[in-house]
Amino acid sequence: MDQVRIGVIGLGNMGSVHVSYMDSIDGGALSAVCDANPAAADRVAQRFPNVAKFTTYEAMLASGTCDAILIATPHYQHPLITDAAFAKNLHVLCEKPVAVRVSDARKTNALHAKHPNLKYALMFQTRTNPLYLKIKQIIDDGELGEISRITWIATNWFRTWTYFALGGWRGTWAGEGGGVLINQNPHNLDLMQWLPGMMPERITAIASLGKHHPIEVEDELSAILEYPNGAIGHFVTGTGEYPGTDRLEIAGDRGRLVCERNTLKFYQTRKGVREVRERSKEAFAHIETWEIDIPIPTANPESHKTVTQNFVNAILKNEPLIAPGEDGVRGLEIGNAMLMAGVTRQAVTLPMDAAAFDELLKDLEKKHGGKKKVAAPPVDAVVDMNASFKKA
Repeated sequence: MDQVRIGVIGLGNMGSVHVSYMDSIDGGALSAVCDANPAAADRVAQRFPNVAKFTTYEAMLASGTCDAILIATPHYQHPLITDAAFAKNLHVLCEKPVAVRVSDARKTNALHAKHPNLKYALMFQTRTNPLYLKIKQIIDDGELGEISRITWIATNWFRTWTYFALGGWRGTWAGEGGGVLINQNPHNLDLMQWLPGMMPERITAIASLGKHHPIEVEDELSAILEYPNGAIGHFVTGTGEYPGTDRLEIAGDRGRLVCERNTLKFYQTRKGVREVRERSKEAFAHIETWEIDIPIPTANPESHKTVTQNFVNAILKNEPLIAPGEDGVRGLEIGNAMLMAGVTRQAVTLPMDAAAFDELLKDLEKKHGGKKKVAAPPVDAVVDMNASFKKA
């Protein structure tokens, strides 16, 4: 194979973004598109006249028009389509989140293990951000020392009521399976385990359902994470605060990293914090600390394209994947555990009981289903959802 034929399933906001760069993927070509709305596929055909058009993913997968697919549908469909694609011997690149429920993600991982010849990747383009790559490098190289605290205030996800009206599935348990955690935070939650290289083992949280919006799901949450080495994590998020904050702090035995407003500072200590804490003869010892501004290259404006190009390279050249599909279960499990702990107000241990979480979702849908009450959005708001494709 010298060219990968790619089919895009789901032509809403993100699907349109992915279609917009497909003609610049080296070794890849857009061969098919699929959306329940035929007009969406027709818009793509104006630019890609030879593309095959489908209204069901089953028809696309059976058509023989694709070697690989990119999934950009509502969350609940991600594992269904991924599993079906594996059965048709197709490679898969899936938008985040990998699934709504950790049980589904675990099943998909087990299924992929039976198809080792197929590439399975996730659209975790944040892993290509120079800021987080540098943090990962500093941690992996041991410059920060053993991690003792991870604090992320991620409240820069402000959303209006109109946003939730743009999609009938948004803000509902049946359609989305959650709120800010499953929709806005998958990248944050992925980095909460990818950066330190370890999963938490216990999570407590407080979640608020429909606090700032007339929706069924959580739009605000605060959580505490306990990691196996004794490190503590804090995660604060929501879609009702403005101006929001995006501040990540990681403290270790050799200082503290602070990432905010596209800058990275390293407050590096000359000596290990633990050594001074345990051996110093001074009651109020001070450790010499250097404030270092870490130079960061300009962020890649085509990060989605970078992940897709990597996916194609993995198929053609066996290039290592930026975000293997199996990784998706980790951040998802953190989010599921946060939601479960936040709603029940009881600590959740990891690996979590997937069956118990499935029952919780059923109960939440039963109790809160139908409580989303948002007026229809203005026409110009709907048009904006496809702006990225129209500008391409």
